[in-house]
Amino acid sequence: MYEQHFGLTERPFSIAPDPRFLYMSQQHREALAHLLYGVGEGGGFVQLTGEVGTGKTTICRCLLEQVPDHVDVALILNPRVSAIELLASLCDELGINFARDTDSIKALTDLLNAHLLEMHAQGRRTVLIIDEAQNLDADALEQVRLLTNLETTREKLLQIVLIGQPELRSLLAREELRQLSQRITARYHLEPIQRNETAAYIRHRLQVCGASETIFTDEAIDMVQKLSGGVPRLINVMCDRAMLGAYVEGKRKVDVAIVVRAAGEVLPEEGLDAPSGHEWWRWLAAAVAAVFVVAFVIGYWQEPARNAVMVTNNPVGGPAGAPLAAGSAQTEPVVAAREPDPGPGVSNQAETNSGKSRPDVIGEAGGVVAVDAARLHAGGNATLEQRLADASPVAAAKAWAGLFRLWGVQSAANTDAQACAAAPAVGLRCLQGGGSRTVLQYFDRPAVLLLVGAGGRRVPVLLQEIRGGNALLQIDGQPIEVPLDTMEGHWFGEYRLLWKTPPGGSPVLRPGDRSPVVKWLREKLKLATGLSSIAPDPLFFDEGLKTLVQDFQRSHELNADGVVGARTFIHLNNLSRQPTVPRLGVVTAQ
Repeated sequence: MYEQHFGLTERPFSIAPDPRFLYMSQQHREALAHLLYGVGEGGGFVQLTGEVGTGKTTICRCLLEQVPDHVDVALILNPRVSAIELLASLCDELGINFARDTDSIKALTDLLNAHLLEMHAQGRRTVLIIDEAQNLDADALEQVRLLTNLETTREKLLQIVLIGQPELRSLLAREELRQLSQRITARYHLEPIQRNETAAYIRHRLQVCGASETIFTDEAIDMVQKLSGGVPRLINVMCDRAMLGAYVEGKRKVDVAIVVRAAGEVLPEEGLDAPSGHEWWRWLAAAVAAVFVVAFVIGYWQEPARNAVMVTNNPVGGPAGAPLAAGSAQTEPVVAAREPDPGPGVSNQAETNSGKSRPDVIGEAGGVVAVDAARLHAGGNATLEQRLADASPVAAAKAWAGLFRLWGVQSAANTDAQACAAAPAVGLRCLQGGGSRTVLQYFDRPAVLLLVGAGGRRVPVLLQEIRGGNALLQIDGQPIEVPLDTMEGHWFGEYRLLWKTPPGGSPVLRPGDRSPVVKWLREKLKLATGLSSIAPDPLFFDEGLKTLVQDFQRSHELNADGVVGARTFIHLNNLSRQPTVPRLGVVTAQ
């Protein structure tokens, strides 16, 4: 109706999932990366959650478009079924013939297992995607878990992706479903998009439809963001109605007043009472005033970041008045008196550990502080929410400084990229991923977590230790102990941790490799399992060693591919109980 008025070829804000209008925000790209990573790992579960309208279906469609040709996908869109109906739907999706009057779960499972084995023999993989998974009942979820028991001696036959609303997280947190939750290898929670992404989203959809000029004013976009909460589906509905309103009034621009009236027409059930008659301007004035107040507060808190300057040869959390510019790649490292130079962003802590005093060694604010009960109680009056809200612009730098300090190393890295680039110089590597508390406890390593504070701000925080049911965190270098459930209420699974590489720094060993590290691996496996293989050449990664590695991986619920990577190295180091390897202080699953 309004397309010709605005010079458009079609309506830009239809809620139909047209791929031409696909706009991937930063977090949508991250979510897709988590799903692709999980699918590529093989076995176990991948979980994607988000509020209604945040783009879960969009991510699912993108995943389906990027699945390799040798992967078969079964998509379940209606999970309100019993366990046997779920198996029957899966067989239908995979083209497996079965007796329609069967009521035997065993019969369907046997048929499914035979099909999966046949596909595996042909070099094909199978992925099951369940949308709206929060609607699965406990029996169906347990049946889904049992499907992951279908495996060969080397790997799982079925990869499962669970997509659902936030209720799915609560469902999987139940005690009776802990076995399923422990098998989730990657998880991501979609949040509403921020204001700058909302503007880019609106602009993108208009340009697809041939818009040659700005249609929504900046103030109108601010109001769209405020009233929609950054939920893409609500943005579509509001913007479509706002453009219709502008057309009716004969206007070429959508302003704040039009957005407010449009929201009142389409969002009454979302908690917005549409202002009527001459009263609407009062509501509008209050809303605009609120926007200005929010802008002032944001500007106030971000001012230190804008005023931050680069300080060279100064550790994170150094003297007052010497802030670091977060995100800069030009920071020079603090270098301790040890050769060789460990490289950018990190320095060994030789002098500190030997008891020598240096003015430029990381202080209490930047490293791992000595924690005592008095300090914890002194800071206990500030809730986790308050600490996250008050976190400084250099929170990431301090979190990384604290993590490296636990490994006996100093760091002046400001970002993930700097930290991970510098880690190999001191015999460490980064592992970044998404998972659950169970995953972290299984790794048994301190980690940098991204906790979500007020307004969706993600704050890097150091998880230093788990003490019973509590987590000892460091925010801006200062300790706070909170219940694990409280921490998890702000954490959607993103973590970064460090792990120790074998002598020589090789991050991965594969069958066919020949190096002294292979001999080291043989010794580690013998120490861990008591088993060894006859090896004419102990430096060669032969089939016998591959079998030992696969047995070790299966016993620790790892992907049994025979390739020794980060996760396998971590578990080998855990069993050796090296005193130089920091631990979370929990008993890992064996």
